[in-house]
Amino acid sequence: MKALLVLLSLSLAAHAEQWKVVWSDEFDHAGAPDATKWTYEKGFVRNKELQFYTDNRRENARVQGGSLIIEARKEAFPNPSFQAGSTDWAKGRKESEYTSACLITKGLKSFRYGKIEVRAKLPGGKGIWPAIWMLGDDRGPVRWPMCGEIDIMEFVSHEPGVVHGTMHFAKPGTTEHQSDGGTTKSATLQNAFHTYGVEWDDKAIVMTFDGKPYHTMDLNKAGAGEDNPFRKPFYLMLNVAVGGSWGREPDPKVYPQQMEVDWVRVSEKQ
Repeated sequence: MKALLVLLSLSLAAHAEQWKVVWSDEFDHAGAPDATKWTYEKGFVRNKELQFYTDNRRENARVQGGSLIIEARKEAFPNPSFQAGSTDWAKGRKESEYTSACLITKGLKSFRYGKIEVRAKLPGGKGIWPAIWMLGDDRGPVRWPMCGEIDIMEFVSHEPGVVHGTMHFAKPGTTEHQSDGGTTKSATLQNAFHTYGVEWDDKAIVMTFDGKPYHTMDLNKAGAGEDNPFRKPFYLMLNVAVGGSWGREPDPKVYPQQMEVDWVRVSEKQ
């Protein structure tokens, strides 16, 4: 029995040593998020969401008590892109109804393969839509969905207890949107920290929850060659959205809402 326990211990140690952390943020220093690691999306960005993403504003993004706090608030905020009479959903609003933050590593750090994990406690309340996700570095010159998207975690309040992990891409040789993903469930998303992750190599992307796989995508589904977006670098994103095409109509009485992020770690196989 003792020999068996020793072998098991050695096996577990060998498994743990397969991965080495190569980039992380432990959020140990109170105040502004580390500007060498994070920048911000700004304004009304996507999905006809209600929040205005602010830039480096402590009310919406701060490090406090050993965690990154991303806070969605019910408050008016001026829209500098406002154009009177515009029918564009982003430019036609003189001010926002909500504010929040979207932290990104774009231009600072990108990742191609590895284990990406984020330990976080999610917000709740009607209309909330937090996400931990990634977009291809070439987004801009290459339009979505051709740039690729990896949704490590998405949660919407109208599906309580459900975690979504999804890949978005174009059908090979076309611009037609395709997706591949799965879900897992937990009753403690809002009152306990959980680890949301992917294990990603040139063959597959595995979605994990607290270290346990719940969905695997064969990368060849998005193309067999190097043109496959999932064989190129991606940048990381952390945000809390309100309303929009999937978040639905919020209840203003339940805000502010916070996503607490204990740490972000990216590891490579050794």
